[in-house]
Amino acid sequence: MAFFGKSKDSEFDISSVTVPTHIGIIMDGNGRWAKKRGLPRSAGHKAGGKNFRTITRYCSDIGVKYLTVYAFSTENWKRPQDEISALMLLFKSYLEEALNDFQDDSIVVKFIGDKSRFDKELRELMIRTEEGSAHRDGMVLNIAMNYGSRDEIVRAARTLAQKALDNKISPDDITEQMFADNLYTKGQPDPDLIIRPSGEYRISNFLLWQCAYSEFVIMDKLWPDFTKEDLNSAILEFAKRSRRFGGV
Repeated sequence: MAFFGKSKDSEFDISSVTVPTHIGIIMDGNGRWAKKRGLPRSAGHKAGGKNFRTITRYCSDIGVKYLTVYAFSTENWKRPQDEISALMLLFKSYLEEALNDFQDDSIVVKFIGDKSRFDKELRELMIRTEEGSAHRDGMVLNIAMNYGSRDEIVRAARTLAQKALDNKISPDDITEQMFADNLYTKGQPDPDLIIRPSGEYRISNFLLWQCAYSEFVIMDKLWPDFTKEDLNSAILEFAKRSRRFGGV
């Protein structure tokens, strides 16, 4: 884990605090944010997208090595079609902007989840974004889209089962590490800290395998209103925790 001092973007000095290597954020509350203001839900998603860019850059600035954000779950397809259509347009718009906006950043962008359900244009934008950032050496940003952790776990189990059927491995060879190597986050450390704005006390099918020993911080604040100072507060709360990983 890295340390950081006073960020150029904040008056908050926590130079003696350890920054989590990997932070996960469940970006929740866009719809409620819009409803409180008498706006369509799409306006909340747009505000949430803008805040996502702000918080992503801040995480990179303060030394976070991996950031995983929950953007669209496998269950979100159950939402009204007009909201889904608006979200898809927003995703396309964001990715087109990101290809330009993030080109001077050191951030490596990866998409975790099943891309196959998205239309061809969005899939191609995802691939271009990943390929365009692959050479960078900064923070890894995982954007979870059409992601569900149960689906991820089932896919890993199927992959290993097929390898066993093909006599490439024995079932007795399967270890926790081998299983982890068949998840979308292969090669990455598990999240140290998971933050959920909006005040909901649920994990919502997010990184179920990976979060076995993560610390959780719940904040009663909707995602579009989540600030850099809120992130600092979550990191300070994380620093107070004693992480024993099952030991004494």
